[in-house]
Amino acid sequence: MAAIVGTIFRRNGNVYYLDSSDIALNMGDKVICRLEEVIEIGEIVSVSSRISEDIVPSITKKIIRKATYYDMSVDELNKAKEAEGYKKFEELSKKYNLPMKLVDVHIIFDKSKMIFYFTSEKRVDFREMVKELASYFKMRIELRQIGVRDEAKIVGGLGPCGMNLCCKSFLTDFESISIKMAKDQNLPLNPLKISGICGRLMCCLKYEYESYRDFVDNAPERGTPVKCSYGKGFIFGYEPLKSNVIVEFENETRVSMPLDEIEIDPEGKMEITDNEAEETDILPDSFEDTYPE
Repeated sequence: MAAIVGTIFRRNGNVYYLDSSDIALNMGDKVICRLEEVIEIGEIVSVSSRISEDIVPSITKKIIRKATYYDMSVDELNKAKEAEGYKKFEELSKKYNLPMKLVDVHIIFDKSKMIFYFTSEKRVDFREMVKELASYFKMRIELRQIGVRDEAKIVGGLGPCGMNLCCKSFLTDFESISIKMAKDQNLPLNPLKISGICGRLMCCLKYEYESYRDFVDNAPERGTPVKCSYGKGFIFGYEPLKSNVIVEFENETRVSMPLDEIEIDPEGKMEITDNEAEETDILPDSFEDTYPE
């Protein structure tokens, strides 16, 4: 069995699992890693994972060694140059009158390139700017235009739940999110309540969506006459996460009970119930189907 360690890098809080190359490592150790074509410095956050030797060759990300005092000094110099990069970027964006908002600057540990992450409402011709940055910093320059979701991932923040943003904490990819997911979960269709700080639909709308869909596909429709140990009634509502349905009886009392404890009453009369969902705001067309950039 080979040891696989969890490592985080400065750019975001995601954990990457790397082959430790049989190096003895502890939590908090700084390490030099090979990430495909570049060399980076990271920090160990997990050392307990082990996998079969047959899988190890397919892992291209590996730890080369523990970081030395010299490596740490190089990292500090890179960070100082990144801070300088912020100032130079702002200076040049004003010089060329480019509508760009700088989000982050990152220098690869081996100085193979310097990456500027920015947002803009439109495509920007920054070729002259890149030439000046390359001449000033004496290294390869890469400007990456990112979307609002990627900006939130880099900057971070707190979500409506009070926890760190999912994209900053553990999400590595953005999946397609649509307003239908909110509708199927009976959530209020108010943009202010189902949008993240990035302004797009919250990623967490997808977490429980399949559970809701599986339950609703197997449960009787609202208004369907049913019978159970309490008597006869009709389906009034659902509690998908409990695998329960809410049954309303003839005396207008309602009981939440497991789906497998009821059966459809073929002799019952179909009830028509009013939709008691709260009144919601009208969503703009752009919210109908929201996908990552």
